[in-house]
Amino acid sequence: MEEQIDSVGKAFVDHYYHLFDNDRPAMSSLYQPTSMLTFEGQKLQGVEDIVTKLTQLPFDQCRHVISTVDSQPASVTGGIVVFVSGSLQLPGENHPLQFSQMFHFSPTPQGNFFVLNDIFRLNY
Repeated sequence: MEEQIDSVGKAFVDHYYHLFDNDRPAMSSLYQPTSMLTFEGQKLQGVEDIVTKLTQLPFDQCRHVISTVDSQPASVTGGIVVFVSGSLQLPGENHPLQFSQMFHFSPTPQGNFFVLNDIFRLNY
């Protein structure tokens, strides 16, 4: 069970950052109307508000480098909590920005997962 939680968490994280780095508008498929994002203290809810925030960040290109991914089962309903740490390299910047991000993935009736909760912070 623990290996399965870890592999699902890692696969979802890989997919999330691949979309973030290469096709941010496509991230709408990861959220639902009940999803919440707290981005550097700003709270947003719903697919449209979340994707608007992510697509209107002041940079078009970036590259995430993941250092750690820790996953735990979240509830008896099959959710997963994932904590990610890593760095974010922006074009023209010499030094990457360190970040932490927490996800709560919730299962769908179809057997997939969506991001129910997402909290992002840069680490200064």
